Amino acid sequence: MDPALAPWIALSLIPGLGNESLRHLLQTFGTPEQIYATPTSALREVVRPAVAEAIGRGMDESSFASLDDWLQDSNNAVLTLADAAYPRSLLNISDPPMLLYVKGRQALLNAAALAVVGSRNASPAGLKNAEEFAEAASRASLCIVSGMAHGIDAAAHRGGLRGNGSSIAVIGTGLDKVYPAANRELAHQLAKGGLIISEFPLGTPPLAANFPRRNRIISGLSLGTLVIEASLQSGSLITARMALEQGREVFAIPGSIHSPQSKGCHYLIKQGAKLVESAQDILEELGAFAAPTQVADVPVPSSPALDAMGYDPIDMDTLAQRSGLTIKALSAILLQLELDGTVATLPGGRFQRII
Repeated sequence: MDPALAPWIALSLIPGLGNESLRHLLQTFGTPEQIYATPTSALREVVRPAVAEAIGRGMDESSFASLDDWLQDSNNAVLTLADAAYPRSLLNISDPPMLLYVKGRQALLNAAALAVVGSRNASPAGLKNAEEFAEAASRASLCIVSGMAHGIDAAAHRGGLRGNGSSIAVIGTGLDKVYPAANRELAHQLAKGGLIISEFPLGTPPLAANFPRRNRIISGLSLGTLVIEASLQSGSLITARMALEQGREVFAIPGSIHSPQSKGCHYLIKQGAKLVESAQDILEELGAFAAPTQVADVPVPSSPALDAMGYDPIDMDTLAQRSGLTIKALSAILLQLELDGTVATLPGGRFQRII
């Protein structure tokens, strides 16, 4: 294991030290190494005494010895908030996971994505819609993100895997568990051609509280969330609410007024979600209809953005039209170009190449 990773893992496994408290420690004391070097008395001012004392005793590397074996597989990795490969889209949400356990194609973490969620007890029509919408979006280079549950989730993953955008499953257990067990073959397909991620350590069982929590990651990774069949009590509405809080788009497919599985979607539409009748409705809204494939293991080159920019001030939408790149891809490219001193940010959300 990378020595720099060990203190992150050790902190994450301390009982009673949640994501918010760990983030507070990092903001107060710096890196995990610096947290472990901080006197217990100072730690007590930030976290509960029992947690401070656990940190003061130093790293318990025996608690994650089995992780070394898991990391021997080149398909597996653990990403921290400080890693360059950590998904940029999650850095913009209010509660980003400090650690991500990942299995599969890591390059998908920064691909333009669409979340597709819905009922575990979906109708045949709902399952068909999920597969077809997901496949169409994936063929337009959007990665399909869902939670690998029964019903709509599983159908969405199957559709996503058939397109070049592929699919990401965000699960509520450790990555050494497959839940539900009936999705074992789907999990193998995702690990091979897509990606499975979790914020929970290896060995974490399917605890009920973990599944609503992972929904913020599903929505946070995505440009928008599509809800297909959901009751008013569905966890999919939690994902939709989180998407709105994160500034993402929400889409819903309407259904029969007599179906309980349509009431959640109808509620979202009444609240302002965009009613969609075809995948093209979503692609046009997200601007993904012109998106190139962005899931390769090499970054999108900056030259198309610079060539399209010219030397006059330009706004993001115009640059996207000229370059054929998505807004998400351009945001990452422009940030790097600004850091390199090649591009300057101007008032009004415009950009200009520096001669």
